Amino acid sequence: MSSNRPKILLTYPTTARTFWFGDSCIAAMKEVGEVVLNPTDKVLPPAELAELGRDCTIMVLDRLTPVTAELLSLMPNLVAVVRGGVDHRWVDVKAASEAGVLVTQVNAGYRASVAELVLALMLDAARGVTHYVIEYRKGTVPRPIPGQQIAESTVGLVGYGRIAQHLARILIAMGANVIATDPVAEIAAPVERVTLKALVERSDYVVPLVVATEQTKNLLDEAMLRSMKKTAWLVNCSRGDVVDEVALAKLLDEKKIAGVAMDVGWAEDQMPSPELARRSDVIATPHVGGITRQSFESHAMQTVEQTAIILKGEIPYGALNAERSQRIERLRS
Repeated sequence: MSSNRPKILLTYPTTARTFWFGDSCIAAMKEVGEVVLNPTDKVLPPAELAELGRDCTIMVLDRLTPVTAELLSLMPNLVAVVRGGVDHRWVDVKAASEAGVLVTQVNAGYRASVAELVLALMLDAARGVTHYVIEYRKGTVPRPIPGQQIAESTVGLVGYGRIAQHLARILIAMGANVIATDPVAEIAAPVERVTLKALVERSDYVVPLVVATEQTKNLLDEAMLRSMKKTAWLVNCSRGDVVDEVALAKLLDEKKIAGVAMDVGWAEDQMPSPELARRSDVIATPHVGGITRQSFESHAMQTVEQTAIILKGEIPYGALNAERSQRIERLRS
């Protein structure tokens, strides 16, 4: 027997669903409509995705499934694409607008999670935690190496959005001197506004926290990286595109900076490149900044909220093309 309830397609592969869309969130979505799940552990190609979601009104999108003009042409019943995150680079918003399909994104629920990972990497860089742990696991007693306090260090935040502001409050409480650069955000004392060049030259830790755009691609290029102190660390939990990794490897070889702590890079899914990650002067984690129970539950529940609003024929928060979402009219009749 067919259901008259609206159908909602969750594109998340099975393993990704474990992290990003847990059972409680799926149960909440089932209260809103009939949920259709991706039964595989892979990103589905357009034809398979369209077949799975052919009767679906809303698509709740994971971070790796592309939404192209081709896919949209195969899904004439689709009213909205609800992205379960902030990064919507794989969504062709222009094509969606031309098709009258609404595209939304959620608010950044991972602000605290990413800020805390930045802090963890900074502390590791400052005190050699990973080095000591590895040596002890090998059965040797490591020789103590003088560390550095975060207190009285200068931390430069490249970008001053919500994550950077949250991190700044923590660092200030720890006694760090925080400087920042951002072309539009308000920066108030005790955080000092500086130019990018001054920030790179003065910081003991250079921390990019900007979105990936054409303007921020290779923002920290060879010239900027060469301006860093020889004792300074680059700590990147932002996007791999922001740093020129070729130049970065060159500077590490030349010992022009102390090291790199990174959660992102040029490898697949924005992960750190293996060539960099295996170095002794690099501390790398596999793009896990937002992977905490609190952050992915926040994002998933926001997609439930947005889906419920859309099914009422209303435009939710996070809409990227509200003025071009003609198909939502179908839900208002």
